[in-house]
Amino acid sequence: MDALTHLLSFDFVRHALVAGLLASVLCGVVGTFVVVKRLVFISGGISHAAFGGLGLCYYLGVDYRWGASAVALGSALALSGAGRSRGRSHDATIGILWAVGMAVGIVFLHLTPGYAPNLQTYLFGNILTVTAQDVRLTAGLVVVLLLLLALFWKELVAVAFDEAFAAVQGVPVRVALAGLMVAVALAIVFLIQLVGTLLVIALLTIPPALALRLANGFLPVMATATAAGVLMTLGGLAVSYSFDLPSGPAVVLLGAALLLLVDGWQRIWTYRVHRLQ
Repeated sequence: MDALTHLLSFDFVRHALVAGLLASVLCGVVGTFVVVKRLVFISGGISHAAFGGLGLCYYLGVDYRWGASAVALGSALALSGAGRSRGRSHDATIGILWAVGMAVGIVFLHLTPGYAPNLQTYLFGNILTVTAQDVRLTAGLVVVLLLLLALFWKELVAVAFDEAFAAVQGVPVRVALAGLMVAVALAIVFLIQLVGTLLVIALLTIPPALALRLANGFLPVMATATAAGVLMTLGGLAVSYSFDLPSGPAVVLLGAALLLLVDGWQRIWTYRVHRLQ
């Protein structure tokens, strides 16, 4: 208990805890749409494309979020406008964005004069470097997303499950899909500092994937995913501190372990039920 009190006396620890809680809301809300709408590959492309904007801003001496946000939003809008009717060409576009974004980011980081930045910070993140300003920005994003979700709940859920049915019901599908993609892009940018470019997609997919195994209904899944995100981020911080591990990978590995645990328990339960029958 004394050790915990001592840790909480540091500002960076308190910032990390609050950021983890806010990130969990993003995981639960945005991540549920990502998994249900099957936007995982698209989200991966956006997160890696954003790395190009990140590298450019570092080269120019500007806050990386400006460049990452611009590239992420541009990629999200371009992909949402392209639709999925193009099939393989659409997948190829995502793959190109993925590769080019990473290549551009690494080149600009390499060209930056002076001390070369540690790539691990950007690739795998470090939640302990979160500042008070980062917490305020993330809190603002969470509030805006929750308000938009409350205002356009029916439209977003309809588009997430069936675009054709939503169009028949008079939902502006393209606008709703573009709004959803913008939310995904902004969530990715704010989660990059926590777990990095390479692992951000895991934070968006593991909690909802776990929640879909434990809950039924969109809202219960979203709430369960948020709770799973809390367990992942705060538990990952504890694992990181206890075993002297990088915080980002610790968060993701804990989430993967929880997912395997739930899967294993469900298999055992199903087997026992079948045997009793």
